[in-house]
Amino acid sequence: MHHPGPPRFAAVGESVELAPRQPDPDMAAEWRLAERPAASTATLGDGPVCHLEPDVPGVYRAAVSTADETHEQVVRAFAAVTETARFSVTAEDFDCDGDTADLADRAIVIGKFNDFTMGTHWAERDGDEWVIETELPPGTHHAIFSFDGSFESTATDEVTIEGPGRPRVELTSETVNADLVVSADAHTAPSGSEPEVEFYLDGRDALAESAVTIDGDKLRVPRETLPETARIHAVAVAERHSVADTLVVECGKKSEDTGAGETISVSRPADPPAWAGDATIYEIFVRSFAGETVDTTFEAIERRVPYIESLGVDVVWLTPIQASPTRHGYHITDFFDTAADLGTRGEFESLVDRFHDAGIRVIFDLVINHSSRDHPAFQLHRAGVPEYEDYYERIPASQDVSDVDWAGEDAPGYYFNWTRIPNLNYDSLDVRRWMLDVVDEWRDVVDGFRCDVAWGVPHGFWKEVRERVKADDPEFLLLDETVPRDAAFAENEFDVHYDTDLFDALRDIGTGEAPATALFEALHATPERGYPDRAAHMRYVDNHDEDRYIDECGAAPLRAAIGATFTLPGTPMIYAGQERGVEKQRGTMRWHDGDNALTDFHRRLVDLRTDYAALRAPVVRPVPYTVETGDADRVVAYERTDGDETLVVVLHFSDGTATVSLDTPVGDTDLLSDDQVSGDGTVEVGDVVVVPAADS
Repeated sequence: MHHPGPPRFAAVGESVELAPRQPDPDMAAEWRLAERPAASTATLGDGPVCHLEPDVPGVYRAAVSTADETHEQVVRAFAAVTETARFSVTAEDFDCDGDTADLADRAIVIGKFNDFTMGTHWAERDGDEWVIETELPPGTHHAIFSFDGSFESTATDEVTIEGPGRPRVELTSETVNADLVVSADAHTAPSGSEPEVEFYLDGRDALAESAVTIDGDKLRVPRETLPETARIHAVAVAERHSVADTLVVECGKKSEDTGAGETISVSRPADPPAWAGDATIYEIFVRSFAGETVDTTFEAIERRVPYIESLGVDVVWLTPIQASPTRHGYHITDFFDTAADLGTRGEFESLVDRFHDAGIRVIFDLVINHSSRDHPAFQLHRAGVPEYEDYYERIPASQDVSDVDWAGEDAPGYYFNWTRIPNLNYDSLDVRRWMLDVVDEWRDVVDGFRCDVAWGVPHGFWKEVRERVKADDPEFLLLDETVPRDAAFAENEFDVHYDTDLFDALRDIGTGEAPATALFEALHATPERGYPDRAAHMRYVDNHDEDRYIDECGAAPLRAAIGATFTLPGTPMIYAGQERGVEKQRGTMRWHDGDNALTDFHRRLVDLRTDYAALRAPVVRPVPYTVETGDADRVVAYERTDGDETLVVVLHFSDGTATVSLDTPVGDTDLLSDDQVSGDGTVEVGDVVVVPAADS
């Protein structure tokens, strides 16, 4: 069955890719637009993968015909909420030497608005400024300017567009008499108005629209009309639309007397595994882990599992382990085999088994946005071999700003200045089949994927990947690298999401550019962006793509920032070396000269979060306080509760000790250090203090 999947939801002007699932590269698939709003002039192109760009709000129905079947894809388009944003920089903003008068009249501009693709947007010189205007939705947006494709000299600008956030919706169900009743609980965005609800059925199921009654936020269907499987979707709609929520209803054997299923089970396919919310992730940048003089191999990592086990973490994330000529591994030359320098497939599976013996799950980098340009498929593509013609994105040579002399009259598509990792072309059924085979190759070996450049791969493909891996293992974890974060990837795609808002806030707090209370604004951004309440978020201070926090902010703020990731809601992540005081972004693990006190600090935080359910609960409340001694901007306090116990957390992002007077009565012993820290209504805090509320 090649049905393209669930209904899709987009804003006017957004491109929605449409593709048959379970693709056979040799299959014939033809799309047509069966229905569109009366005022629309939208069309579909040729080919088995098409793109619909809705031009007015309303419902669009696209039909795909294969050899022996026709399926319909519903696309609901909502009005776009955008404003014109003006980005500008001056010559002084560029980190370059020489006479600024000689700078070019145009500058390349990239940002999320163009998927960080160079050559599509240019800023024109206007006196001492380089200026570009573009339409953007509400939120804070960044633009990076450069005069050439090397990006050796750059400048950045930030623009905030005021406007409503995205609402949220959650579906629940109950059986009332002989009916199944689905209720949609719509939540207003912090800056939005009260939403309404729209329900949609799934074209893959036999549930007829005539069997369903919708009354406001409730959908009712008689049990006897329910098919074996029914998927029910809903969106909340105010000024903007929400991420859709989904329920899957499965009926058991039909009763001969009533015609209804004897049993009904309802599941929530978009929810993360329950274990993810309680987990701590440990990221290993593979080739820097074993030490200064020892080559990192799977065997070398396996011998060091007792150390990882001692940290108390639940999940290990390994950066790429597939064949690659690079140290970081993201330039993959063989998606189906391990890197020779790391070891064999069997040695990798032995490592996974060793982690499992220690009670630790393993996720690894799934890199399917691109390949190395040394991959045979890309070489054959550029050399004009017909079978590989559509394997990679192609752009006009006039758009390419690199200094690479590409073969032919076009250039490959790529992001940023990543000319060595060209983008795969997901408009190709060959590529979609190829990458699904990669997913199938590894999903039974590991416990999850951290999906590299998730924002570069089409939403429809991720939805297919999710259903594919979850069908056999609902506990399988999908972690997205979406930078900056985007709630659209929470719509039946990923379980855990990078929290770039908290990451940026903790950096700004650490450097002194923002007060410690800025972390509340970062948490507030999650519902404002429209993330479902059940979504999980990875909280982190370091990863392999960023300068180390300790290098940028210092050792004292680091401890408070780490404390935040472990005492705020979410899934904390430790980047290997963070706990040993490694200062280099991808530096070698400090085994013999590492910071043992910092390592123990991490162990105690992991244990504390494990022992106290309040630290894993979703509720965070600011606690009123007065800083008696110390810098008030470097202190923040908040309450964590799960209803049964209440804890108060105080963070201090500076050297020395701050004396903080809390309005909330608390106990006198720090649960993290076991030291007495409270007396006479005050708390002495060096970096992190966690104390029970007096009545807890």
